Amino acid sequence: MDPTDILKQVAREVATCEKCELHFSRKNAVPGEGPVNAEMVFIGEGPGFHENEQGRPFVGAAGKFLEELLAKIGLSRQQVYITNVVKCRPPGNRDPKPEEVEVCTNAYLERQLQAINPKVIITLGRHSMGLYLANAKISDVHGQALRVKGRLIVPMYHPAAALHQASLKPVLENDFARLPELIARAAEAPEQSEPIHNEPKEPPTQLSLF
Repeated sequence: MDPTDILKQVAREVATCEKCELHFSRKNAVPGEGPVNAEMVFIGEGPGFHENEQGRPFVGAAGKFLEELLAKIGLSRQQVYITNVVKCRPPGNRDPKPEEVEVCTNAYLERQLQAINPKVIITLGRHSMGLYLANAKISDVHGQALRVKGRLIVPMYHPAAALHQASLKPVLENDFARLPELIARAAEAPEQSEPIHNEPKEPPTQLSLF
């Protein structure tokens, strides 16, 4: 099946899915959006209030911040694919349950990733990071490129976390700023279980141009 048709088929199935209890609190399913040939896929946690209302991912405050982060590296949201681990809003914005993550990932997310076949997957928050780095702490690995199961993964903090915790905002901005470099350097990297590029413990001293 053509990759575009696969994404359309997934969206149709998500709209009427009853594979887990999240469909009870769904107003609109949020399959994801972006070009089928996107080089980057961003995976968040799950739809929030605004996403559930509109059926689109990252359209609230966190989405606006994500668009600002993309703009700083010369990208728009129309150039990347944005989705979530679960496609329906967890009630009360609770964390998705492990069984919900498992069924939604196996039924939909994996098919989306196979259709798009991106150069890099950026996980936003610990729930999507857990799909690839089950035992990692996000504070240890954020902003580092790792090759997991043949895919280049860059775990990052969720934009919503940075909005709620001011100290995380410059961290996330710095991680985004390094994305183009990480992709360029790590595109041909071999399978690894350790970070390809470790974050320095101390920020490097900026060199004067003169």
